[in-house]
Amino acid sequence: MTADLNLLDVWIPEQMEPGTLFVLEQAGDLGKAENPFWAVLACPSCGALGLITRQQCVGLESMICGSDDCSAEYFLEAGRIRYRAAN
Repeated sequence: MTADLNLLDVWIPEQMEPGTLFVLEQAGDLGKAENPFWAVLACPSCGALGLITRQQCVGLESMICGSDDCSAEYFLEAGRIRYRAAN
């Protein structure tokens, strides 16, 4: 299952709906040097905000929502959100 990825040009947290991505202005300055934080993504299922790394942003690593009430697993692929298939 896939969903559209929405891009936000200006950091306005109130406009971060589920599936919204905001690329950090100083992307790469925080986190580990080999895989720094690159953007903020609102979980496509519950809307919880979380930092994502450069590798997650380009689709090389999957993500799991960090909310206490949600366990959505997904990754970014060609400008879309692809949910991880159940095995």
